[in-house]
Amino acid sequence: MRANVAGFCLSLIFSAGACLAQDAPVSSTQAVVPPNHAWRSSVYCAGFYTNQKVSDDLRLVSGEQSEYKVTFATADIVYLSKGSSQGVKEGDRFSVVRADSDALKVGWFKWQEKLTNAMGTHYADLGTVEVIKAQPNVAIAKVSMSCDYMQRGDIVRPYEERPAGPYKDATAFDVLAPVSGKPVAMVVRGRDTAQMTGRWDTVYVNLGSTQGVKVGDYFRIFRYQGTRAETVPIEKGYQDRMYGFGSNPKRYEWNDLPREIVGEGIVLNVSQNSATVLITVTRNGVFAGDYAELE
Repeated sequence: MRANVAGFCLSLIFSAGACLAQDAPVSSTQAVVPPNHAWRSSVYCAGFYTNQKVSDDLRLVSGEQSEYKVTFATADIVYLSKGSSQGVKEGDRFSVVRADSDALKVGWFKWQEKLTNAMGTHYADLGTVEVIKAQPNVAIAKVSMSCDYMQRGDIVRPYEERPAGPYKDATAFDVLAPVSGKPVAMVVRGRDTAQMTGRWDTVYVNLGSTQGVKVGDYFRIFRYQGTRAETVPIEKGYQDRMYGFGSNPKRYEWNDLPREIVGEGIVLNVSQNSATVLITVTRNGVFAGDYAELE
């Protein structure tokens, strides 16, 4: 009996070792190959702004174990508000979204609220579900991918593939790139209402298909010294003078000095007046209120 138990334990150890080996970090002697496309979670969990009405006639009603479950995630069974009588069938895939807003309503820069309203309503991507059984007026589905928790009343939309263009070579990032002459937007805010973001984070800019933006385009993100659009306290004239640390005899305005390029990102999703951008390169933090020009 002890031998059997010991053998079973050893088999568990070896199995665990094999599992760990699959996810082990790459050896320092191997070249680390950076990804050349956006990860699936980056594309399908990015969220979007739109000024077009999102159909809400299909909803997530509830799910199994609802007597104590208030949210649903990967592998959970959920119930949808339409069934076979409304054309829903086994194997259908849907995306789950929820209209979202910043509950704090604290602006990071002067025009943030105005630009946000112009982009439309923000919808958070919550994940995807697949129908496993269609009853006459209700469909039973399984959560196949979860970006965030799902809950009763969430909007369910037909699943659409989201193509994502290849990444540019990060080593070619030009910190002194000249002005492209193409349309310029602002980084209005980040995913989950973030005001500061970094590499592999998602941000929303106020240019979209109306201005010719398309999936796979790149935005170059930059800022100027001396602007005072932020609502946080900033020393006036800091671009050319700092009390106790030097003062230039000639005054320079914010647009007299070169711009500072802080990063770039690829467009994942586009609506009429906004684009969802995945930041692929950063030199330092990207803030709401930074500028973004099409490359």
